[in-house]
Amino acid sequence: MATVTFDTHSYVKRLKSVGFSEEQAEVFAEEQKKLIEDHLVTKQHLDMRLRELEYSLTIRLGGMLAASIAVVAALVKLL
Repeated sequence: MATVTFDTHSYVKRLKSVGFSEEQAEVFAEEQKKLIEDHLVTKQHLDMRLRELEYSLTIRLGGMLAASIAVVAALVKLL
């Protein structure tokens, strides 16, 4: 799985340059890093989830098809 990097040092420097204190900038940068790591989805993760969804839908479609064939066969036998 891909890794996304977030340059907290550069971010802290930018925050300090616009008036944040060192402590404020570091806390803010760390929280931003956590948000990015927790909520950012990579292309690889999306691809994996798509494959899982496709597999699940294929299984369901196969089940519905088998059930439909059974119903049609039962109706043909009755008539």
